[in-house]
Amino acid sequence: MTLLKQNGHIELGVTMNKLDRKARAQILGMMVEGMSMQSITRMTGVSKNTVAKLLKDAGEAFIAYHDANVRNVKAKRVQCDEIWSFCGMKEKNVPAPRRGQFGIGDVYTWTGIDSESKMILSWLVGRRDGEYAKAFIADLAERFAGRVQLTTDGLKAYLAAVEDAFGADIDYAMLVKLYGPAGGAAQERRYSPAECCGAIKGTVCGSPDEKHVSTSHVERQNLSMRMGMRRFTRLTNGFSKKIENHEYALAIYFMHYNFARIHSSLRVSPAMAAGVSDKLWSLDDLVALVEANEPPPKKRGPYKKRASQLVISK
Repeated sequence: MTLLKQNGHIELGVTMNKLDRKARAQILGMMVEGMSMQSITRMTGVSKNTVAKLLKDAGEAFIAYHDANVRNVKAKRVQCDEIWSFCGMKEKNVPAPRRGQFGIGDVYTWTGIDSESKMILSWLVGRRDGEYAKAFIADLAERFAGRVQLTTDGLKAYLAAVEDAFGADIDYAMLVKLYGPAGGAAQERRYSPAECCGAIKGTVCGSPDEKHVSTSHVERQNLSMRMGMRRFTRLTNGFSKKIENHEYALAIYFMHYNFARIHSSLRVSPAMAAGVSDKLWSLDDLVALVEANEPPPKKRGPYKKRASQLVISK
């Protein structure tokens, strides 16, 4: 809404502003580099609502593209893990009437990565329980072109989930890591992770190659996520306030990571290494995908001046 001055009279007028492709690419670039929505607003001068709308539009477009195109991947070794975050408030602070409600408190991101191409094949935001484990593994199972070797941590929910999704058509092993107390004085241990003092490899199904029973790649990817997204940074107020925005931010991150970012050890993007894409995407390509997913603009009828816009003379 703007004020227009015509013939000495000030009248209300309506303007419709839409970010051009260059501005959208700039904002998406800031998002994937870990900047918060408030920081993007301050740096670009774009309103927070506009940034939030782009977050939503891009998230929905990238979720749909990933689901439709990341299929029949010729992966051989896959690793899965879960990374913790929270939405709205930490679990211990959730009021009793809202405990157990999805979208507030502890939130886990389930990820499955191809060890060779480093491509994120499947991801899911939810709780760390059997229901979400089955949904995640069922989606992951639909992405492969053949038999794979799968490694997970020792979470028991994986056992039933893998059996339901794959049956006996998989080489599956669990890697159970043993942790001890962190070293140092008591006040230094508060924010220090426990030290890994050993690991147990166990075959669950099939004949997995023991030398490739590892979760190192997916755990390193979890570190990249925590360092690359403000919503995952510990001990700050940058955490997600809405679960939908949390999912959209993850969709943008994974789309950029898979298709538009060169992996340092591969010298190509993970999607190119996996044979899913034949080119390195740019931010303009990502914006073009968002624009292609937008509904066509509605045709507007003739403009009629509302009663609130009529000039009332005294």
